[in-house]
Amino acid sequence: MPLPKKIKPFLPLTEPKTLLPRRYELLEKINKEGTYLPKSILHADLDRGFLDFVKDELKTVVNGKVIPTVDIIVTTQNWSQFVETWDFQNLDKNVEPPLITTVRNQDVKLGNSPSIIYNIPNRRLYFYAQVPTWDGQRNGYDVYKIPQPVPVDITFTVKIICNRMRELNAFNKVVLEKFSSRQAYQVIKGHYIPIVMNNISNESELSIEKRNYYIQTYEFTMLGFLIDEDEFEVSPAINRVLQVVELDEKVSRKQKKNNSNPSSTTLDVLFLVGNSVISQLFDYTVNLNLGDTFNVEHFQVYINNLYYGEDISQIQVNTGDVVRITITKNDDSLESKIQFNNLLI
Repeated sequence: MPLPKKIKPFLPLTEPKTLLPRRYELLEKINKEGTYLPKSILHADLDRGFLDFVKDELKTVVNGKVIPTVDIIVTTQNWSQFVETWDFQNLDKNVEPPLITTVRNQDVKLGNSPSIIYNIPNRRLYFYAQVPTWDGQRNGYDVYKIPQPVPVDITFTVKIICNRMRELNAFNKVVLEKFSSRQAYQVIKGHYIPIVMNNISNESELSIEKRNYYIQTYEFTMLGFLIDEDEFEVSPAINRVLQVVELDEKVSRKQKKNNSNPSSTTLDVLFLVGNSVISQLFDYTVNLNLGDTFNVEHFQVYINNLYYGEDISQIQVNTGDVVRITITKNDDSLESKIQFNNLLI
């Protein structure tokens, strides 16, 4: 009975994260190193990520030796420069197979990644995060906005050049196992970028008189996207909340001399645009009877930071109490008002 070649040195004591915990784990990786914004990804980052994918994920070992990988995107110009300096050549300074090269198609097309389907024009900015701030005196918030990423499809061609069939078979086995689930993923600056294999072709040159060279070509498409950090926007939001109380005491023109201090008054509590919380310290004992309201859907009452009730018709206040009213507006772009009829006790 054969024994397995790979044996785990230890057993995991915790299960891997899935679903929502896994999403938070990925978000922590993206926001790592002190930034609330995602890291930018450009063409050079995608090229570097694919080269690392070929070097690490498609690593092939034959007879204890790793097949060398050309660590640049091959073009006509840089190939001639690289030939003079590479480290896997023979004593005659000639190319010595086996080796693996990577070629990128120059035309980068607008992508069709299913994760970035959009129909919104003009590259407008969208809300990404609301980050708390502290300037030493007051709390505030900064609003982070980013544009929608631009999806791109980049086609890469990976070629293995060798003169032995076992090297070709070993590399083919690694590629087919890696893409047995249709696509593989490469982590580029914390983002998971899918890679899809399109086609496999053969360009081998077989001759009886000369030495045979096997060349097999694998075509891949990287379903990437572009994010430019120069397009990010950070703007300050609310840095403090102003609490304003406006009192309007309506007194009849005809007053009796013995009624100079009336026992009932009218209190209008005005909530300006952007303000939904008001606090007031009372120096007297009074019953606040609810009157008319304007642009108020619901309101909650707290006395001395203790919840008193919601949408109540009468509030009993003692001397020295701090009353806080929090409202929910029907329309945030308008002012709101609650009117109380005060009955002094």
